[in-house]
Amino acid sequence: MTDTKTAPAAPARPAPRRAVTLRKQRSTIGKQAWVYGGLVLAGAATILPFVWMLLGSFKTQGELLRRPVTWWPQDPTLDNYVRWFTDLHIDRFFMNSLIVAVVTVLGNLLFCSMVGYALAKMDFAGKKVLFLLVMVTLMVPGVVTFVPLFVMVSKLGLVNTYPALILPFLVSPLGVFLMRQFMMGIPDSLIEAARIDGAGELRTFARIVMPLCGPPLATLGILTFLGSWNNFLWPLVAAQSEDKYTLPVALSLFSTGQNATDYGLLLAGSVLVIAPIVALFIALQRFFIQGVAATGIK
Repeated sequence: MTDTKTAPAAPARPAPRRAVTLRKQRSTIGKQAWVYGGLVLAGAATILPFVWMLLGSFKTQGELLRRPVTWWPQDPTLDNYVRWFTDLHIDRFFMNSLIVAVVTVLGNLLFCSMVGYALAKMDFAGKKVLFLLVMVTLMVPGVVTFVPLFVMVSKLGLVNTYPALILPFLVSPLGVFLMRQFMMGIPDSLIEAARIDGAGELRTFARIVMPLCGPPLATLGILTFLGSWNNFLWPLVAAQSEDKYTLPVALSLFSTGQNATDYGLLLAGSVLVIAPIVALFIALQRFFIQGVAATGIK
C-alpha cells in the first residue's frame, strides 16, 4: 500500500496593487458620476422655470395659449417689454426700488459694520447681553413686527414716503452677526498697534478694519439688496400710492384685473424684476463666496 501525500495548499496570493487601485478609482468615478448627475438634475429643475419665463416673455398671447406648448418663440416679439415702458411706466417703479435698495444697502454696510466692530473688538459693559439680543432677534419672524412698525411710521407721519420704506431696514441682525464674525478673525495686535500710534476708534475702524472687510461687505451688500429688491409685504403696506410703489408691488397689482390673463406681459415684468439682481450676483459672486466661506454662513 502506497502512502499518498497531498501537497499543502498554496497561500492565497494578495490581489495586485494595480488591480486594487483600479477598483478604487472605478468606485470613486461611479460615486462622482452619481453626484454630478444629481447636481445636473437639480440645476435643470431650478433653471427651467426661469428659462420658460424668459422665452415666454418674447411670445404673443396667442402663442402662449396654443396647444401643444412650444418652447421657442415662433414669432418673437418685444411688445410685452414695450408695453411695460410705455403704457405701465415701469421706469418709475424701477427707480423707487433702486432708491430704496441702494440706501438700505449703504445703511446696512455702515451701521452693521459699526455694531459688528463694537461687539468684536471693544470692551464695554453688557456686550454679551447685547450680542445675545442680536441673536434672539434673528429668530423673530419679520412679519410679527409689521403692526408696531406701521404704528410708529404712522405716528411719525412717514406713511407713503421713502423713509417709511427705508428706515425699518437700515440695520439687520444678520448683517451685525456677519460683520462681527468676520471681525473676530482680525488680529487684535493690528488694532492695538493702531491705537498705540495714536489712532482713535473711528480712525482705526475706517482706516484699518474696513479695508480688510471686502468679502463680508460684498456678501452683506448682495443679501441686503436681494432682500430689499424682493421685499413685497412692507412696501405694500407703507406705500399707498403708485408714485411710491416698488417693482414687486407694481407687478402684483398689474397681475390682477384685466391684465391677469395677459401672460406675456406678466412674464416680461417678472424678467425685468429679477434681471438686476441676477446681474448683481454674477458681478459680485466671487466676493459673495469668499464672504460666506470666511464667516461660515450656511
